[in-house]
Amino acid sequence: MPRNDRRSSLVLRLREDGRASVAALAQDLGVTPSTIRRDLARLAVDGAVVRTYGGAALPGAVAPPGSDRAIEAKRAIAAAAAALVEDGQTIAISSGSTTLELARRLVERRLTVITNALDVASVLMDRDGIELVVLGGVVRPRMHSMLGHLAELALGQLRADTLFMGIGAIDPERGLMNDSIPEILTDRALRRSCRNCVVLADSSKFWQVAPAFVFGLDEVDTVVTDPGVDPADIAALQAHQVRVIVAR
Repeated sequence: MPRNDRRSSLVLRLREDGRASVAALAQDLGVTPSTIRRDLARLAVDGAVVRTYGGAALPGAVAPPGSDRAIEAKRAIAAAAAALVEDGQTIAISSGSTTLELARRLVERRLTVITNALDVASVLMDRDGIELVVLGGVVRPRMHSMLGHLAELALGQLRADTLFMGIGAIDPERGLMNDSIPEILTDRALRRSCRNCVVLADSSKFWQVAPAFVFGLDEVDTVVTDPGVDPADIAALQAHQVRVIVAR
């Protein structure tokens, strides 16, 4: 089937049910999941579909980032991530809306927390069981994260058990990506300071593309996501020896 006809068929298929997984679309059209993902990426750029939840949907059929459904997914992911934290550990928490939800679930714990996120720090400060280490640096507007060589120099002197990291985009082939190029060096420094890395990524972050490459899946130990993730994506992560936790 010619590419343009295939993409038209994809849109028609989505009009029937509103949404579909990559695996289902690939089976329906008799092509590989990789081909479907490339088609969906192009259609998403054109505004014909929304590339989220392990497949695609028509615009308006998915939960926008601030919707109740999206917020509940982030909260479930944060709760599952909090269950991985043991009292007495030293952990690092990066910036992001889901990592902020994680911080809210740690306020009664006994931990040392390293963070470059001012909103995470504000949640954890003055808590009796939390020893808080806040990195210096230049504040990224609106994200309230501390970036630059001051943060990176400080991280060179620090060590932690686990990094809990938010991410803008995750692709089993391309690794982790963010939309802020200046932030990637701080993210990499956070990773170097930690023994393990847990990525908190709701299913809308899968198969997205962002301009700044952070690091590959070989640096990731665990991904915590929601039930909307495509089973093929879970299998792809597991093929990279990444543990996947689906928060419900």
